[in-house]
Amino acid sequence: MSSFDLILRGGTCVLPWGEAQADVGVRAGRIAALGDLRTAEAAEVIDCAGLHVLPGLIDPHVHLRDPGDPAVETIPTGTRAAVLGGITAVFDMPNTIPSITSQAALENKRAYVKGKAWCDIGFYVGAAKSNIGELAALEAEPDVCAIKVFAGSSTGDLLVEDDASLERVMRSGRRRICYHSEDEYRLQERKPIYAAGGPHRLHAEWRDVECAFLGTRRLMALARETGRPAHILHVSTAEELDYLKEFRDVGTVEVLINHLSQNDEAYDRLGGYAVMNPPIRAARHQEAAWAAVRDGTVDCIGSDHAPHSRAAKERPWPATAAGLTGVQTLVPLMLDHVNAGRLSLARLVDLMAAGPARVYGAVCKGRLAAGYDADFTVVDMKRQRTIEESWIASPCGWTPFAGQRCTGWPVMTVIRGRAVMREDEVLGTPEGQPVRFR
Repeated sequence: MSSFDLILRGGTCVLPWGEAQADVGVRAGRIAALGDLRTAEAAEVIDCAGLHVLPGLIDPHVHLRDPGDPAVETIPTGTRAAVLGGITAVFDMPNTIPSITSQAALENKRAYVKGKAWCDIGFYVGAAKSNIGELAALEAEPDVCAIKVFAGSSTGDLLVEDDASLERVMRSGRRRICYHSEDEYRLQERKPIYAAGGPHRLHAEWRDVECAFLGTRRLMALARETGRPAHILHVSTAEELDYLKEFRDVGTVEVLINHLSQNDEAYDRLGGYAVMNPPIRAARHQEAAWAAVRDGTVDCIGSDHAPHSRAAKERPWPATAAGLTGVQTLVPLMLDHVNAGRLSLARLVDLMAAGPARVYGAVCKGRLAAGYDADFTVVDMKRQRTIEESWIASPCGWTPFAGQRCTGWPVMTVIRGRAVMREDEVLGTPEGQPVRFR
């Protein structure tokens, strides 16, 4: 008789080859069996009848602000938010204070995470003009998901904006590079026009479509010339999504939940709580993002979880801090989109599990298959619930999606065979580990 540490019994599993009702057997933190395990024994059996068992969902784009301002976010609070929202792994951005741009800073962060992260975590290393010569070695470090390049300025002090420096970055190393794609020259040229301020929707006028599209055209031309794979983060315009279809040999694409779920009416409703980079745009761009999800152009969906204090968000524009919370609400919102018929559950898994694992080279993540890490996001596709700010674990305490009613909700988060969240209760102690990458 087979024996396991854990069996998830009777759920509908979203497998690489389709949905099937199956038991999942876990041994030593890995998936050991899938199928009919009614005669098997286990130290723990969890009844998943009526629920869907997904491979552990990944948020590949978060800013946990640690080191930074603990009143806004930390690795302990941000990863707690992640597991409450059904996320089993996050990839954390480097624009902290100080930025993660050196071996020493990376080692400090790696040591700090032990015993503090509730979910598994990968680390971005930031590119700067001062560390280009070190990037090939830094991207090969354990636990590093990618090099991150800010080709347009955003929150923090990382910026590589000129073609000569960008080409040097691309020729230093071999792994896929992730880009914040806005054209810095256009941003700075247009900045004085908006210095007097005004309504928050001017944010999308300053950082306009051409600003994003020009940045992406420059980056993809350099990627094609150097042969260096590029991952364009938070693509926000219809023009970019159409253009990127011609660069699938060297390019992959991320779209954010914000750009799928909101358009520029959000500025009137939310004011500064709708300000982010690149901006939320007109409805035609939201429609283009959904078309790109349906036709396969999009590889990953992330939250770009980037919390700020309420005071920073409520400053008059253009002093309003740019960035929105999102790691905890990403899964409920995407499940609601599934129930609304905008995508299938299988496509959600492709975008939020298999996709990030493929793009970043995460080892043993992203699918329900024997030998993979026993990471599961268990969801109730029929449960209806309203997103409330009292539920948000991040110290900043707000979400732009407060009051939104969702159909579909994460009810359990399992990481390497250990349930870390069940029915809104975070269990045990933080035992998240660094994600391994090829």
